[in-house]
Amino acid sequence: MKILFLTHSFNSMTQRLFVELTRDGHEISIEFDINDATTEQAVILFQPALIIAPFLKRAIPETVWRKHTCFIVHPGIIGDRGPSALDWAIMHQRREWGVTILQANGAMDAGDIWAAETFPMQLQKKSSLYRKQVVDAAVMAIRKALSRFQSKKYTPKPLDYSRADILGRWQPSIKQIDRAIDWQHDRSQIILRKIYAADGFPGVLDTIYGTPYYLFDACLETKLNSDQQPGTIIAKRNGAICRATYDGAIWIGHLKQKKSDETGELGIKLSATLALKGQLADIPEIPLAPCAPRVNETYQDIWFEQKNNIGYLHFTFYNGAMDSEQCQRLRAAYLTATNSGVKVMVLMGGTDFWSNGIHLNHIENASSPADESWRNINAMNDLALSIITTDNLLTIAVLQGNAGAGGVFLSLAADQVYARKAVLLNPHYKSMGNLYGSEYWTYLLPRRVSQANASILIQNRLPISALEAQQIGLIDDCFALDIIHFKKTIEQLAEKLAQHPKYEEFLQNKVKQRLLDDQIKPLQNYRDEELHKMQLNFYGFDPSYHVARYNFVHKIPHAWTPRHLALHRSQNNKRSGSIFIKR
Repeated sequence: MKILFLTHSFNSMTQRLFVELTRDGHEISIEFDINDATTEQAVILFQPALIIAPFLKRAIPETVWRKHTCFIVHPGIIGDRGPSALDWAIMHQRREWGVTILQANGAMDAGDIWAAETFPMQLQKKSSLYRKQVVDAAVMAIRKALSRFQSKKYTPKPLDYSRADILGRWQPSIKQIDRAIDWQHDRSQIILRKIYAADGFPGVLDTIYGTPYYLFDACLETKLNSDQQPGTIIAKRNGAICRATYDGAIWIGHLKQKKSDETGELGIKLSATLALKGQLADIPEIPLAPCAPRVNETYQDIWFEQKNNIGYLHFTFYNGAMDSEQCQRLRAAYLTATNSGVKVMVLMGGTDFWSNGIHLNHIENASSPADESWRNINAMNDLALSIITTDNLLTIAVLQGNAGAGGVFLSLAADQVYARKAVLLNPHYKSMGNLYGSEYWTYLLPRRVSQANASILIQNRLPISALEAQQIGLIDDCFALDIIHFKKTIEQLAEKLAQHPKYEEFLQNKVKQRLLDDQIKPLQNYRDEELHKMQLNFYGFDPSYHVARYNFVHKIPHAWTPRHLALHRSQNNKRSGSIFIKR
């Protein structure tokens, strides 16, 4: 069936539905919601059987929804209405939430209901809730709605608030006054909930040193005690700041300065210490060892666990971005961990993301973005090189969350790669201003996939599912499990590998293969060739990378839909190649 996606951007929800429905055999074209005229033109060009709106910030034009069935993916339970569904669900401590598929009509979120799914709520960041539970529920609900639509026998149910089982209600757009932190009276848990409910966007507006900032990326601190006034910054660690509360303390990992409306300047989200620049000289640094074990209730983006002969290295960098310093810290932790006597090293990443490569926000903020780009990509390469050349143990990369660009290729530096089935991979760089990419991808990718598939992955600029990645050999396997059971499965695989009677043979073969590969072409040659292309991206005459990075970091609205997404606007009206090429 021909389906047009009408969306504000190609976000995680849109990407996941695109991948899943394409795999189901549907023909999907995408149009960004620029204006009514553009939407109307897209419908005329594509002539879809159905329109799906995975992520919109305004209403579908009446000229469209009156003539075509339009499914709205609403991140709320049946009856919930309004633009702040998840924000209020977190703020109100809802125990169950869901996703509803509505048919667009003249009233916001009030159309007839085609399908709905629910899930248990846990206290977590709104961005995490959206990427995991909400997106998973949306996939199930959309598939159910599509089945009903194609049957031509199902009549969608009108919203009826008189029914006792309709628990959702209209909720107004949440305001900053609703999120405001009362540092003198709010408990740490309340502050955490407020920041969680605004994480991703828009953040909680607050004042630090007399300047307005939006707060993101919070976690509790239970061991640091302070007699300072609530709201006072009492410590810093790895880019985060710790602020006193009346019953403890709370860490803030990221800030975004609210710029003056008069200047028209756009603030960008940065690590808290970077955003506050030189104002923290008198704030004590509370360090953790490079390879410290997990410490409960504190800010810790890298930690190491050892169970029997298995090492588990976790790294949870906000939004999966890895700046130069984070790459260096992770490399130091990795090298320390590899000398701990373990036989298998499991690189766990984080539950939200494995990695998305270089840190574009911190690069944009640098005095010389070109120089910081160069520094960042070399730090990523140093990390990848350390993993590739590890010769005293076997390594496993574990993708609990999504991965993109250099983060995908960093995972391929490991001997084995596993992912949850819900994970999306974006194994390409070109969307960021034709960036060439490094992380030894020209060595790592051909080791796993055919030349044809390698070309498709790099050129198509499209996400693929973990299942597609497994089918073409990009990763070793994927499992349709929740995160808890997924981790248990990974532990079993790691234990089995460490105890395998041929473990020493596996390790010797790995070392021999690495030596053979280096005789054919040294790793330094791959790096030099990649960095030569990257140097042109960073310092050459073509500003595409710098423009694309600026637009991405500052959230500049799209002026048009990229042609690799807008199938209806491409000349041949089809995408170049399928990922399902035999290995």
